[in-house]
Amino acid sequence: MHDNAERSRFELDIEGHTVFVDYQRREGLLVIRHVYAPPPLRGTGAADRLMHAVAASARAEGRRITALCGYAGAWLRAHPEHRDLLV
Repeated sequence: MHDNAERSRFELDIEGHTVFVDYQRREGLLVIRHVYAPPPLRGTGAADRLMHAVAASARAEGRRITALCGYAGAWLRAHPEHRDLLV
């Protein structure tokens, strides 16, 4: 995973395609606005892999996560090991 801070998004490149999470950093928070996987990567687990890395990054930075994106919110609720990050 790469934190493209200039574009405010985490990126994961797979087979020439980029899965990304648009975010905004606020005091103590990581606000996830959108998770996108290109059509060729949908259903492959690519967004899941990226979300694991995003959650680890938020935890390392001491941030909790506000999920404006339905996928991100559902993903966090479905993963008990990261559920404590969800605001």
